[in-house]
Amino acid sequence: MSNERARPPGPATAHQDLHSEHGALRGEHPGRARQPVIKVADLAWLEFEKPDLARAEVFARDFGFAVAARTGQALYLRGTLPGSACVVLRHGRTSRFLGPAFRAAERADLDRLARATGRPVRDLGEFGGGRVVDLADPSGFPVRVVHGTEQLPALPEQPPLLLNVGGSRARTNATQRPPREPARIQRLGHVVLETPRFTQALDWYLETLGLIVSDFLFLDGQRGRGPTMAFVRCDQGSTPVDHHTLAMTLGPRTGYVHSAYQVTDLDAIAAGGQYLAERGYQRSWGIGRHIQGSQLFDYWRDPDRLMVEHFADGDLFSCDLEPGWAPMSASGLAQWGPPATRDFLGANPTPALIREVVRALRADNEIDPGRLLGLMKAMNR
Repeated sequence: MSNERARPPGPATAHQDLHSEHGALRGEHPGRARQPVIKVADLAWLEFEKPDLARAEVFARDFGFAVAARTGQALYLRGTLPGSACVVLRHGRTSRFLGPAFRAAERADLDRLARATGRPVRDLGEFGGGRVVDLADPSGFPVRVVHGTEQLPALPEQPPLLLNVGGSRARTNATQRPPREPARIQRLGHVVLETPRFTQALDWYLETLGLIVSDFLFLDGQRGRGPTMAFVRCDQGSTPVDHHTLAMTLGPRTGYVHSAYQVTDLDAIAAGGQYLAERGYQRSWGIGRHIQGSQLFDYWRDPDRLMVEHFADGDLFSCDLEPGWAPMSASGLAQWGPPATRDFLGANPTPALIREVVRALRADNEIDPGRLLGLMKAMNR
């Protein structure tokens, strides 16, 4: 009997009328661990390797980052909101993602994590200071959990525009002339990772770091095999947090997909995008509004072709909202906006991608011909 039949009518659940039309069927992934080791408070920063830090800094400033510090071997980027640096660029031979750092809510969480994993707590020993436990997730990504890092003061904001909306006329005798300038980054929002070990990696983040799922996506006709994408948030109890801090998707590659950075509003996204276009950078997809998370979005490629996103107006969820479930499709990624590009979807059949697919099909993971065909169909729906 199919596992994709409609749910019988019953009492309303937390997800209904809020973020997804459907919730879980009986026996499906609960989207959270019963007793996680710790519950991280937020995503602290992301680390990348770059062969040319000077070129990387030019793009970073054009994209809207401020420079918090620089050394001969690293560049520390920040947003306008108070907190730690949100991106660390380290000098290296290639351009690649190194891994995320999550912020522990308490110093004692590091000790608890160290006891559970056998990894030591040590001094970070670089700009920002603090203490860290270095881990690795089942996909092989280095994952840091940090506490006690220096909190940088706020920088001047890019003020939101005052809008006349319907019968509400807040602005009179004044024009709107937003400057065409970089969209000032406020903070780091989320990172998206691809892995052929999707379920194992997802469970590790839920059980070790206490993250919880906001939304699951599944392949058409394959819901019984489990989800293939998860939008995952931090659990701060009744305090609302971003719809997703981490998103994970099943795929033949193990790697970084994109990272997202909050800006003030739609005008900041649009004017900042025009500024980037005039300087010759490549837009990957946008401007539009997502379905899962509701963010206004605009995706760009840096000079090394890593994808980064400007976003604004994302959903905020507290801990009591259940995961939503929806079919995975390219057309289901946005409420409005241009169709998702093949560049954004990573669907261009390059020799490197073909090699990754062949390697994944031969390895012990969740990629098999049925899953691969389902993912290909989803990219074209």
